[in-house]
Formats: sequence, C-alpha cells, structure tokens
Amino acid sequence: MSETPLRIGILYDEWHVDRAAADAEAKAEAEASNGTAPKRKRRREKADREEIHDALVKRGHSCRYLCVDGRARTLKALAGADVDLVFNLTESYAGDDTKDVHLAAYLELLGLPYTGSGPSGLHLAQDKAVAKRLFAFHGIKTPHFATVYQGRLQWADDLQFPVIVKPKREDGSIGIEFNAVVGSIKELMERIDALHADLDSPVLIEEYIEGREIYAAVLGNDPSTALPLVELDLAGVPEGSPRIAGTEVKWERGTEAYQKTKLSVPASIPEELSEAIQATAVSACRALEVRDYARVDLRLRDDGTFYVLEVNPNPWLHTTAEFSMAAKSAGRDHGALIQDIVDLALARYRGTVLQP
Repeated sequence: MSETPLRIGILYDEWHVDRAAADAEAKAEAEASNGTAPKRKRRREKADREEIHDALVKRGHSCRYLCVDGRARTLKALAGADVDLVFNLTESYAGDDTKDVHLAAYLELLGLPYTGSGPSGLHLAQDKAVAKRLFAFHGIKTPHFATVYQGRLQWADDLQFPVIVKPKREDGSIGIEFNAVVGSIKELMERIDALHADLDSPVLIEEYIEGREIYAAVLGNDPSTALPLVELDLAGVPEGSPRIAGTEVKWERGTEAYQKTKLSVPASIPEELSEAIQATAVSACRALEVRDYARVDLRLRDDGTFYVLEVNPNPWLHTTAEFSMAAKSAGRDHGALIQDIVDLALARYRGTVLQP
C-alpha cells in the first residue's frame, strides 16, 4: 500500500445530452406529481465511482471527481487537473463506446499517471476479431469466427451452426439479445442486417459454445494472478432461450432472465481445471497487453473444454460486480482491491515490481 496519501482524480464519462434528457424527465415527473402524495423513494444504489471514492478516502487519500461529458471544456478541465493519479473509469466519450481508447491516449499526452489499460490494450481487446486472432497465435482456444460488414466478408473460419451474431467492437453486451444465437442461413442474414441497421458497425459471427459462463478476474502486471473463478448461472433463463449473458440478463431488471440469473463462486469445478482456466486467463491478458486488472469471459463445456470469448480491460468495480466477488473470495474486501489497483498503477510508473 502507498504510505503517502495521494491526490486521486476519479475520472468517469457522462454524455451531457443524456444527462439533460434525464433532468428533463425528472422535472416532468415532479410537475406531474405536484399536489399528490409523494411516493416513498427507494434507497439509491451508489455508483461505482462513489464506492471507489469512499474506499480511497477511508485510506487517507484526497479524492475528487473528474468528468468528461463530450464537451471540449471538460477535456480542458482534465488537462488542468492537479492530481497524483487518475483512477480511470471511462467507458465511452460523447456516447461512443469505442472512444475509451482515445481518452487513455489523451491521458498519455497529458502525462497524467492513470490506472488500468493503455491505448494499445484497450484497442486490442475492443476489436474482438483482432483479439481472437491473437488468442489463436498464442495457442489460446477461442471459438471459430467470421467478420462481415456491409456485405463484405473480412475474415472467415470454417463455421458450424448454431452461431452467435454480435457487434465486433461493442462492450457491455450491447447488441446481444437472445435472438443473437441463430441456427440457419436465413436467421443469420436477418441478424446481420438488423445489427448493421441499428449500429452501423462490423459484425462478428462466432460459433456458439453450449456450456457454463465463467469469469476469471486477473490482477497485476508481470507477475499477474487470476483470482477465484466466478460463474453466472444461466439455468434460470426462460425455457427455449439460449444460455447467454445478453442484455436481458445483464441490464433489463424487470425481466425473468435478469431476476433468475445469479453470480456465484462455483465449487463444482475441479481444482486442476480451475487452475488451467486461470492460467489461460492470465495468458489472454498478456496477449492483449492489458494492464493492472481485467476480466476474462470464458465458456466451459461439460467435457472440461473451455474457450476464451473476450478480455474486458478496466471492468466494472462495483461491490456487486464479478471482479469484486472474485476479490472477496480471495480474501480482499472492496477497499483493499481498490487500493491494490492504485498500488499496481503507481508501481508501473515508478518502474517497480509489485506482487498482486
């Protein structure tokens, strides 16, 4: 742990257009309820940035929030931030999920030390087709795939149905619903057309692996260590739906799929297999040059065969997230995990080796 209290800027993104729309909606609701009995408010869940702020303050650091909202003035404010370290939580810029790479590059240009992956790691992980080719080069098993954009085939393995069709560059299960898994040429063409119309981006077509959804949290920089595995139990998804972690499962709180899928630390995976998955997760992070912390998503078949689907640099660090659950299983509370990430980033800039 850093013995000297630090000035830490907690950097997050918030598109000013979305914020204005939310403020207008809240105002309209308040005006509509004028004169009626107020509804009892549910306790608001803290955002990840608030939890991280509180954890660092408890450890003696001085923290401030830094927000980039798509306007130049917020970039100028970031350039003038007087901090020792930026805790980088950005995922997009001006509503564009591919721009987190540019924000990391901007921090590099400013000479501001920051947590998490740099531009190269973010770019390699974001382009799922490039990431999968790197996995194959390093002998890391990943499902066969093809990429297509506006009728042009960019890359193709010899695929077998069923396949899952998803955006090539989006994160957070964007563009992945239950209908993403298709079993015929007709369904495949319809799905490709829908994604092109909705997102206007290249499409990744990947062989669907029937199996368990496993997450491996990786912490550290040469050496890195994989924390205990976490599983998303998909047994509760509606009958007839594929067992995938799509938007219905991750974000649509009112749905049966969301309510009946739970995270847990699996006890049923043999130790030898668990260690092999963890070692592969570390290798996948090294192949993509990610730093400090990352989450690796895998599929585990009943016969013990497992496949790396993707690597997520700078994953969600909320206390309810997969990474935090893995850290807790390893004996780290949330505050200790956040401090570990700060220490790992500082060690990188100081050129020292830190055992995670």
